[in-house]
Amino acid sequence: MGAAYGYPHPDPSHRVGAADGEGAAMPAQVLSGREAAAALEAEVAARVASLAGLGKRVGLATLLVGDDQASQVYVRNKHAAAERAGMASFDLTLPADATQDRVLSVVADLNADPRVDGMIVQLPLPGGLDGTAAVRAVDPAKDADGLHPYNLGLLMLGEPGPRPATPSGILRLLQHYGIDPAGRRAVVVGRSFLVGRPLAVMLGLKGVDATVVAAHSRTPDLAGITRTADLLIVAAGRPGLVGADGVQPGAVVVDVGTNRSDEGLVGDVDFDEVAAVAGAITPVPGGVGPMTIASLLANTVAAAERAAPAAG
Repeated sequence: MGAAYGYPHPDPSHRVGAADGEGAAMPAQVLSGREAAAALEAEVAARVASLAGLGKRVGLATLLVGDDQASQVYVRNKHAAAERAGMASFDLTLPADATQDRVLSVVADLNADPRVDGMIVQLPLPGGLDGTAAVRAVDPAKDADGLHPYNLGLLMLGEPGPRPATPSGILRLLQHYGIDPAGRRAVVVGRSFLVGRPLAVMLGLKGVDATVVAAHSRTPDLAGITRTADLLIVAAGRPGLVGADGVQPGAVVVDVGTNRSDEGLVGDVDFDEVAAVAGAITPVPGGVGPMTIASLLANTVAAAERAAPAAG
């Protein structure tokens, strides 16, 4: 981020979570993903409209296999966002007993469909199906999730290409609130290929310039490690994994967890405890989730722009 994103490094005396004039800790700022996602969606919509002026309708397709209720909600939200941005929306579903060959056949059809610029295989797939193989079957140029091995390879090389949607959304959320990772010690808790591993790489790229520590639920003295973070991102899938004792006063805390409980969705961070210590924190829900969807749209319109003929 930093100068590469068009805003200066913040004055340390005005960092998020600084004390007030009497030395009392200020309440943590809540970083609304809904607000930041709306801003990103507006940018995407403008780009979609520009392509429409060239005669190109941007299209996003999803493939949902089975009847998992959470996945159905995610897919509905993605299509609603696509339609708000002016994209064509293609919603394909297969029954839970679909074969692997059938799943791969639908992916191949979407790869060949000129109306589709970006596509998503909604994970997880039902038991017995290979989600990794389905993701690998997606045309890398249409990979709205940014999870194809080819695109992850581009990320490792620092070359342009679709970036994983959730890590991209996190960086954009920080940018929206003027939080520059450059020079900060960032601790990423979680090592999935969906979030933790690519996010650690992205935070360390030139132009972002954080100093990154990668940790996970089995890291010895995890709270001791997370307490060293100026920027703490928790994506381990363990409800309440991080409490106030694992957070440095004034730190920026991004909670990626979406865990179902009797009280509804909860994160990997104990929000009430940590909000009393942190300088800024994302809520669950309403934090990272909307940014993931907005980033899927950004990847889709970028794919359409790469494929569109030059104007004039």
